[in-house]
Amino acid sequence: ETKTVEALVAELKAKFCGTITLETDTIESAEEKDWVVNRFSQLQSQDASDSEKHRMAEILIKSQALDQYLAIKFPTLKRYGGEGAESLLVFVDQYLRSTSQSGVDEVMIGMPHRGRNNVLVSLLNFPIEGLSEFPDEALSIATGDVLSHLSVSNDFKYEDGRKLHVNLIPNPSHLEAQVPVAIGKCRGRQQTLRDGDYSDGEATRGSKATCLLLHGDASFTGQGIIMEALNMSKLAHFDIGGSVHLIVNNQVGFTTPPHRGRSSPYTSDIGKMIGCPVIHVNGGEPEQVHRAAQLAVEYRHKYRKDIIIDLLCFRKWGHNEMDDPTMTQPVMYGVINNRHSIPDDYAGKLKVKCNDLNILTETQIESWKAEEISRFNDAFRMNESVEFPSYLAEGSNWVTTWDTGCHPDILRFVGAKSVAVPKDLKTHNRIQKSHSDTRMTKLTSDGLIDWALAETLAFGSLIHQGYNIRLCGQDVGRGTFGHRHAMMVCQESGAVNIPLNELSEKCHLEVVNSLLSEEAVLAFEYGMSVEHPNRLVLWEAQFGDFFNGAQIIFDTFITTGEAKWLQQSGLVILLPHGYDGAGPEHSSCRIERFLQCTNMNMSVCHPTTSAQYFHLLRRQMLRNFRKPLIVASPKILLRLPVTSSHIKEFESGTHFLPVIGDTSAQSPQTVKKVILCSGKHYYALEDQRKKLSQNDKDLKNVAIVRVEELCPFPTDALRQELARFPSAETFVWAQEEPRNMGPWSFVNPRFANLLGVQLKYCGRPVMAAPAVGIGTLHTEQVKTILSD
Repeated sequence: ETKTVEALVAELKAKFCGTITLETDTIESAEEKDWVVNRFSQLQSQDASDSEKHRMAEILIKSQALDQYLAIKFPTLKRYGGEGAESLLVFVDQYLRSTSQSGVDEVMIGMPHRGRNNVLVSLLNFPIEGLSEFPDEALSIATGDVLSHLSVSNDFKYEDGRKLHVNLIPNPSHLEAQVPVAIGKCRGRQQTLRDGDYSDGEATRGSKATCLLLHGDASFTGQGIIMEALNMSKLAHFDIGGSVHLIVNNQVGFTTPPHRGRSSPYTSDIGKMIGCPVIHVNGGEPEQVHRAAQLAVEYRHKYRKDIIIDLLCFRKWGHNEMDDPTMTQPVMYGVINNRHSIPDDYAGKLKVKCNDLNILTETQIESWKAEEISRFNDAFRMNESVEFPSYLAEGSNWVTTWDTGCHPDILRFVGAKSVAVPKDLKTHNRIQKSHSDTRMTKLTSDGLIDWALAETLAFGSLIHQGYNIRLCGQDVGRGTFGHRHAMMVCQESGAVNIPLNELSEKCHLEVVNSLLSEEAVLAFEYGMSVEHPNRLVLWEAQFGDFFNGAQIIFDTFITTGEAKWLQQSGLVILLPHGYDGAGPEHSSCRIERFLQCTNMNMSVCHPTTSAQYFHLLRRQMLRNFRKPLIVASPKILLRLPVTSSHIKEFESGTHFLPVIGDTSAQSPQTVKKVILCSGKHYYALEDQRKKLSQNDKDLKNVAIVRVEELCPFPTDALRQELARFPSAETFVWAQEEPRNMGPWSFVNPRFANLLGVQLKYCGRPVMAAPAVGIGTLHTEQVKTILSD
């Protein structure tokens, strides 16, 4: 075909310079770039069918009806409505339909508050009746959440007969925090469905489950968690076969204009980091938004990569409906307040265009409005009579003990398998000698199980029982302190082998040496953990204090997820902790912060033996409910011989002990002083006691009791242990941490109020930093604490 330059320029302008355009500059593959451009051009030449236009108009009108109804019925409600961005519903609807047609079975959606209720009610069949989203018996533990954080999980069947399950996950107010959670939950769903990396055959990632992510324009560029999440998109163990990102770009962040909210021209520019295509589309053109959704789904399905859609729209009101945006954006809102709404505008165009064909009439539009208003009124009238079914699996009100031991033959079998590698894999000489050979010796001779082997036995026995395990964090394969070696690396080829994966064909240990991120990685692992209760997911910080890079995830998901959404998680957090002169940043896991957030919502433990750690891990899966587990894990204790436990402490009939009493006291009745402590500090105290005893000091009247589980606070176990010392006059809480940190502020009132015990404090004084950085000061502090 021959065209003049003028005709070609006109054609290109029509396709790429109108209300929709395309960015492909950073796509590395020429073939991929050509496909995107050609498919974009094809879709521009195709008109939506009459039925599709009809459906788009209906979605828009009904969404507007919801916002208008809520504005009248609840005029002071902050609903963060979709007015001005209603086309996002057109996008989501077409995305779901096209995704279903591509053969995908399930979609995980993560989105913020803007327009969320419109998506829930207008598209995802959220039940709008009722006063509470929880059954009555859950209200004792549930706080609930605000209207703009609601979630839903529903099945849909489309006109072509295809089915699709859609799960919109709950979100916090911290913008974008839900993004890696949704991706992680999608990855977890892929494992459950045996999709992609978890398939028995050659299935490509994202064939059965995929992810749709909605964002705000200001938060997409402003929140670092987005960069972290995009960085994950092509990494092994995080790749889900691509996500579709829809930026609802209302061109203002609360009151901040774009030129003060980012340094790049477009809100989508961060996506150039991973070379993904970007579609810019005007939200005032629903049919172009419809085409953008179609192209996004096709691209993701064909290339299994991320794609971004920049939906330019507006926000009719301020940040919420109570806010007056004209105070800060008078010019913008002068335009907004003098224009028709997107639903009315599109419906009006269809009336003019299609009136002769009788596709859309004023009568039809009014019937949609009336239908919705009637539905809302009916729901409003019946809200007090709705009963919600119970679906809550919660732990008993009483203290429960779970047999978490294993038959010794299983333990020995797992231990041997953990160091068995293929004959052609040459292991590192040091690993072979100090790890593999030593482990076999322990299993066959003295029966003493060190920390790393205890963890391995917990993992392997759970795999043997049918549980999948995922261990994630920076350097977790080897372990920060070179103790784990869950993955063996061939010294000749670099090939990686995970010995425990020879235990089962159905269940596996996934070892993930993560990217250098805390917030997005932890959020991803939380998503993995909540997807299925029979998956043990662990995240290990390189050092305990590094968790604070993920503080938002702890505050908004891990510690509060069950209370807000009745969403249980068995996620295990391993935080290396201990004062050994490493300085302010590598000593404390800030255990006080977790204890401050506890209300029977998670376990916080500081175990002192390998058997205790073994039982904690197995308890996470074997009990009939799920709670997060925070472990102040060891550093120097990993190789301290006295922390090793005999294999008898792992056998059937054994379990985790929340309190370990002092068995060295020959006459408990004569004990005058009881020292209570937690974690590594116990061994320093015990060493000091032995040294003083060698100097002829009589310490038979001193007992040292270990509190292994700080929360739930072990009241009954402590009462029983302290009852052994009827003559005790002094009770001391000893800790390594400063007085304003560590467990002191948590345990002191509980000992007083629940046990009637007045504690004395022994530890570092109040400090700003968790630990000193000067070696001589550290040594002096240790001497002072032990002498006191």
